[in-house]
Parts: sequence; structure tokens; C-alpha cells
Amino acid sequence: MKKYVSLLMAGALAVSMLGGCGSAFDDGSASTTAAGEAGGTQAQAGTGAAGESSGAPGSSGGAAAAGGNVIHIPEHDEFPTVDCQKDTEFYVVPLNIYDRLVECEVVDGVATIVPSLAESWDISDDGLVYTFHLRDDVTFHNGAGFTADDVVYTVERMMNPATAALNTDFFSMIKGAADMLEGQADGVEGVKALDDYTVEITLDVPFAPFLANLATPSCSIYNRAATEAAGDQFGIDPAVTVGTGPFMITDWVLNDRITLARYDDYFKGPANIDGIELIQVPDENTQKLMYENGELDVVDLSSSTSQLAYFMGNDAYKDNLVTGPEAGNYFYAFNLDMAPTDDVRVRKAISMAIDRQTILDQMYSGAGHVVNSMLPDGVLGSYEAEEIPYDPEGAKALLAEAGYGDGCDLELYQKTNDPDALAINQVVQSMLSQVGINVTIKQMDEAAYLSERREGKLGMTRAVWWADFNDPDNFLYTFFTEKNTKARSINHKNTDVYQWLEDGRAMVDEDERMELYKKIDTTMVQEEAAVFPLFQMDHVVVVQDWVKGFRIPWNGWTDTSYYKVSIER
Repeated sequence: MKKYVSLLMAGALAVSMLGGCGSAFDDGSASTTAAGEAGGTQAQAGTGAAGESSGAPGSSGGAAAAGGNVIHIPEHDEFPTVDCQKDTEFYVVPLNIYDRLVECEVVDGVATIVPSLAESWDISDDGLVYTFHLRDDVTFHNGAGFTADDVVYTVERMMNPATAALNTDFFSMIKGAADMLEGQADGVEGVKALDDYTVEITLDVPFAPFLANLATPSCSIYNRAATEAAGDQFGIDPAVTVGTGPFMITDWVLNDRITLARYDDYFKGPANIDGIELIQVPDENTQKLMYENGELDVVDLSSSTSQLAYFMGNDAYKDNLVTGPEAGNYFYAFNLDMAPTDDVRVRKAISMAIDRQTILDQMYSGAGHVVNSMLPDGVLGSYEAEEIPYDPEGAKALLAEAGYGDGCDLELYQKTNDPDALAINQVVQSMLSQVGINVTIKQMDEAAYLSERREGKLGMTRAVWWADFNDPDNFLYTFFTEKNTKARSINHKNTDVYQWLEDGRAMVDEDERMELYKKIDTTMVQEEAAVFPLFQMDHVVVVQDWVKGFRIPWNGWTDTSYYKVSIER
């Protein structure tokens, strides 16, 4: 799950306005902590001027001035690395300098798996063996030709314990991958180069979302010779960091900017723009001013939310806003082992007492819509779920039926460093008080919070989950398997759901799979009320008049490729 800048300012403003009334194999551990500790040695790496695309990294550098044929975009934080096997957050550079075997792109309004480095593939009848037929016209930025051996290397590098990769889950279903990760094998048995342009991948057990999984940035393909030669500088030093993508990294000035230049030998044809500059602009008001001065071409308001109301409410920018649904949900997770949320009537009463539309309108300028499912719009398997009504009187009746006619106490848990969660929790605290539920907000340091959650001992929490890959498994398996429901402190005991989730992964008929996931979602959300979906945010981006062809990505991490974007001044 890609996590980006918290909605700090929007949440802080909302508290005063309302005070009177987020992988499919994830166990809940804090994988981003290690990523934040990586890097730090990349200051002043790279040389020469961006925009010259010589076909070799490190041949150019320096800061491109605003204007011209370069896209300038702001970033809140410094990247720890652009080695996406070792990072779980910052994907905009990987999406532009690397490619994957397949990609997920929006085709006719639908997120679709399309060929990329693999021009076609075959899947065995039992769903275990994937044979990828690779393109023979692809070169890396250093001029080396792409072959099946690079795919084998990429998988084995990820699973090599010495790599200390953070994204091993994306290859863990491959036969023998776990053995290599545990130091019991020198390679991954299930990945083989049959010839220079054919690679065979065999899974331990059928995994229906495998292709969607391969489209994630974490599965970007690396060149064996270049990456091995780069050692621990791969992903940090532009001169030794190569991919096959439409852009190549040419310069990185720590706490200032990263420069990407067009790779003219890109196998799909050169990009429309000369390059991309990612500029460190932590302050969101400064981002607004730089946009208005023409110094920034694209500003993602979904991660610059203090400026959301300004741009959305200003008629001068109505034609500059590009919007689409984010592939993710905000929701509350209940602990079914802790009173009072161990009673389904209490869980449903809490859901009915929270006015989600008011929260969305006043905290987030209405940039989104209320949802009633764990499967957000735009993600495979989403459907029109039954509405969960806002009904305070009905909530009171359910509480009385559950034996809480005189009210009850409830603890809401959150991390101390999460102001967005605090803002929503304070609003919900006020709303629940109107039906007799006395809420105490319990703030915990991150280490304690995650430890309690892994042990299944955390109470009700506000959570966010964005899609890693386009499949309902990414949402439902993550929270409702027997292992993960405890690791997420939900603790539901529906053994049918446990089995359905395993069955869904092995199904070949997609229509049958989607019906099963709908059944799982309905069971967990509508019947058991183990979670309470809040809303799906809109992804809102403001672009300059001269920026053409920008499209909202389907994904949950919200970063995008700029390959098809152009500038027309």
C-alpha cells in the first residue's frame, strides 16, 4: 500500500468546523521504517544538463529552468532510494525509469493488464505456470540489451536475503522463493530462462492476481550486469542506476531535486517531453505560489490537501483540474474480541451514528464519495453495495437492544504522529456522543501501536488502504484471512470467509471469482460489520494550461508515468 503525505491541514481545519456536532500478504508490520533509513549518500550525485538524452545515465545534470519542454512537479519529502525493491512509498521515479513485464493501464475507462517487456504470455490450465514471451528490441539506459536472464536476476535479487528487500511479498508466491529468502537455496527454483526471450515462472499454488501483482512498481525489471556492478549505490547514484523506461535519472541533488531526461531509444518510442524535474517543496502554500508563478506544471492536490479548497473553489482553475477516483478507502476497523465492539449490534450502531457525508464535505471539500464496500470504484470486483444509512435514532435502538440503553464507553486507537486520524477521530467522538457512546481517543507511539495491532489487541481504529495491485484480493485477503485478521486486530472468526479467500486465489473463471469476492465483502461489511467503510477520495491534480494528455492513474499509490504527457505552449 502506497502511503503518502497525511492530510494534515485539512484535518486540522475540520476539527474547528465540526467540533459542535491507508499487500495482499501484509502482516501489519511497519515496512516503511527501514525504507526511511536507506539512502542519504546521494547528495550531488550525477553530472551534466537534464534534457540531453545520450542513452547513458550520468551524462547530464544541473537544474532545468521553469518552462521549456520539461515537466516540473513538487515533492514533499526526499526519496530514500529509487530502488523500488527497497522502498514502499515513492514510486514516481520508478514508474518513469523502469518497466515491468506487464503494466496496468486505463483502457476505455477500465484498469487493464497490458503487455510491456513481455509482449505475450501463456498460463497453464492449472494456473501454476506462466510463460512470458519477451520483446527482443528493448535496451537498458546503458545500451545493454534486455533478456530473460534479467528477469531471473530481478526475482532472485529481490529474494536474496543480502538485498534486504522490503517488497519480497510480490515474488513470494513463486516456487522456491521462500527457500531463497530463508537462506536455504542459492536461487529461485520457479523462475527459468528458457531462451534469451522466453522466461517461465512457476508458482507454489495458483494465484489468480499474479499478472496484476507483476504490474506493481516493486516488480520493475533490472539489468543483471549493471545492477551487480552498482552494488549498494544502485537506486542512489544516477550514474549507475539504469532501467528500460522512457526516462533516465541524470541528476540528484539531496534535498533539492531529482532530474530525469528522456531516453530516446525507448522501445515504445521517445516520450513527448524532454524530461521531468521533481523539486523538493515541503510547504504546500509555497507549492501553490510556485504553480501560480508558472514554476510548477503539475501539483497533486491529493497530497497537497491544504490547497484543495483553494483550487476547487476558484473558477479560474476549473479547467485546470483533472480528477478521478483514488483506488483506496478510508474506513474504521473494529476489534471483534473487545467490548463493546464484540457485539455486532454495537458495531452497526456506531456505523449508523457517523455522518460520513458531512465529514467528507467539511474536512475534504467534498472531494470524494461515501462508500459501502471495501472494494473501491475502479478496482476489479467493485460493485454497488447496499447503503449503510446515517440513522442516529436507529443507532440508539440497536444500542438499547444490545444492553447499552444508558450508553457505553469506547476507546479509539491511533498513532501519536497521525494528525489526520486525530482530526477524524475527534469528529467521530462528537458524533457518537449524540447516541450515548462516550469515546476516549488513545494515542500510542508507532512501535507500541504496531505491536499491539500485530497481537490482535488494538481496539477500534481508523485505517486507510490503497491498492497495490488491481484485484479484490489486495483488499479482502489483506484484512480477512485468519492470519491477517488477527494482525490487523479485527479478529473475526468466520471460517467460511477464510476458505473463500483461499478458494478465490485458485479460481480461473473471473466472473466466478468476482461473485465470490462480492459475497466475502457483503459478509464482512454488511452482515458482520467487521469494518465500516467511510469514503473513497477523489484524486485531484491541477495542471497548467500547456500540459496536455495528463490522466489520473488507476492505482492506489497515486504516482504516475509521464510518458504520454506533452507540453504545448
